[in-house]
Amino acid sequence: MTKLSDTQRVILSAASQRTDRLALPLPKSLKGGAAHKVVNALIEKGLLKEVKANRKLNDPVWRNSDEGHGLSLIITEAGFAAIGVEVEPQKTKAPKPESKPASPERKARKGTKQALVIELLRRPDGATIPEIVEVTGWASHTTRGFFAGALKKKLGLTIDSEKIEGRGRVYKLDT
Repeated sequence: MTKLSDTQRVILSAASQRTDRLALPLPKSLKGGAAHKVVNALIEKGLLKEVKANRKLNDPVWRNSDEGHGLSLIITEAGFAAIGVEVEPQKTKAPKPESKPASPERKARKGTKQALVIELLRRPDGATIPEIVEVTGWASHTTRGFFAGALKKKLGLTIDSEKIEGRGRVYKLDT
């Protein structure tokens, strides 16, 4: 059985109770060099593992890698065993694609605002939110929600954006 300090046991216990297995945030009383010493010892023993932080899920960051990626800490199977917690092995999930391909039955109907916005976004110079608002009569937040819901999730389209001086943020469909 692995010898653990009280602090190490607290960190592992807290991580074991989370569905995402994250060992962060660390106890508030653990700071600076002491935090690094405790965590590095757990990593060396194979009880914690550094993984790339998921920015979409706002995973807390333990440190940044040499490549500049944020790293989180998760408890390993050995970490569960060290505190006497039995757990089913975590199944690795296949990475989700950036966007789902559009299904054939999901198409924009001709003459609708949806078709009009898609047409604007397919132009070589794209469209800004204010331009789309002017054409559709929607509020700007409705337009942004339409991008995320109807275009990205339902139709599986990829929208690129860039800031253009004098015009603002311009959105285009990735074709």
